[in-house]
Amino acid sequence: MRKIIEQGVLTLDGQISTPQNWLGTFWAGEFEQRSRDLMFSVDALLYGRLSYEAHAPVWPQLEEEFGDYAVRLNTIPKYVASTTLKETTWNATLIKGDVVEEVAKLKEQPGGDILKVGTGGSLSRTLLKHGLVDEYLFWLFPVIAGSGGRLYDGIDSTYLKLADVTRLDNGILGLTYTPR
Repeated sequence: MRKIIEQGVLTLDGQISTPQNWLGTFWAGEFEQRSRDLMFSVDALLYGRLSYEAHAPVWPQLEEEFGDYAVRLNTIPKYVASTTLKETTWNATLIKGDVVEEVAKLKEQPGGDILKVGTGGSLSRTLLKHGLVDEYLFWLFPVIAGSGGRLYDGIDSTYLKLADVTRLDNGILGLTYTPR
């Protein structure tokens, strides 16, 4: 069975909503390599509507700047959960019907793991609530943002098991958790 890996980036104060303000400062080096390794280890991407709409018009323009990482991101199959989108582009399939049922079916299909892109939105909360995420990889950045959206805002307490900690040279911590 395929597993779903949810990867998220956040600041020390838990901000997730505007990583473009601070993510670029830390992209090069070990974090870029870890992101690249993860992107090339999965067979598909899973998006909520907001993350999909943010990425779809941007990444096709970034192949020259980001090379094979952007090419991989642009060509890998994508699944988008949305109740409002009518169609998708960018090598994406719209998940129609019950998202919990459809994502569970995706996990049962043959193939490699699925990377959930974008953390904290309604799709993330739904997947968490229904136990569909097998691994959480949170990249904790040495930044205090002071404002912005918070990780899993509004969700009931959920306990996870720490599976691994990775410390990067630039102060980023990679925290890998699994469901208890």
